[in-house]
Amino acid sequence: MPISALVFGGRRARTAPLVLQAFDWSHGVFVGASVASETTAAQSGAVGVVRRDPMAMLPFCGYNMADYFGHWLEMGKAVERPPAVFHVNWFRQDAEGRFIWPGFGENMRVLRWIVARAKGAGAATESPIGMLPAKGAIDTSGLAVDGRTMEELLSVSKDDWRREAAGIGEFFAKFDARLPAEMERQRQGLVKRLA
Repeated sequence: MPISALVFGGRRARTAPLVLQAFDWSHGVFVGASVASETTAAQSGAVGVVRRDPMAMLPFCGYNMADYFGHWLEMGKAVERPPAVFHVNWFRQDAEGRFIWPGFGENMRVLRWIVARAKGAGAATESPIGMLPAKGAIDTSGLAVDGRTMEELLSVSKDDWRREAAGIGEFFAKFDARLPAEMERQRQGLVKRLA
């Protein structure tokens, strides 16, 4: 069965937008390799610490993650039309620490945009981190989510993302020479787009 889209997700209070689409397959592998979540009260240790979990597979991958990234990159060359890659973050919070996307069944509104993008439709705008839904591209009718809230959900802080790019670099450094060069090339591309 052909796969049209892959969706990764992290849990971030402010850095990651509600949804983004990778520019292409290699960028999508980078997006997946960079997945991170902030620790919660349900986990041991400090709350809000960024924990890297590439492709949500770290506990399950039976071999070196750098090699795993390389296999993903090769797969993009092996298939005629690699799937579009997306990242979602249902956990964006406002300044008071309240979740600003209603979540649950309303996530289908975001998934509809993902499906539209995978089919070559769905309006989007380019940002330094990927393609974001254009204004009005996600149906919010009947929700207590106004235009200003959607702007916040889809905002990209260059300062936050500069710190994120540095954190990704620290994580990638753990793989030494095994890290595929394309992963660092993608990270450097992010740094340049944020300049």
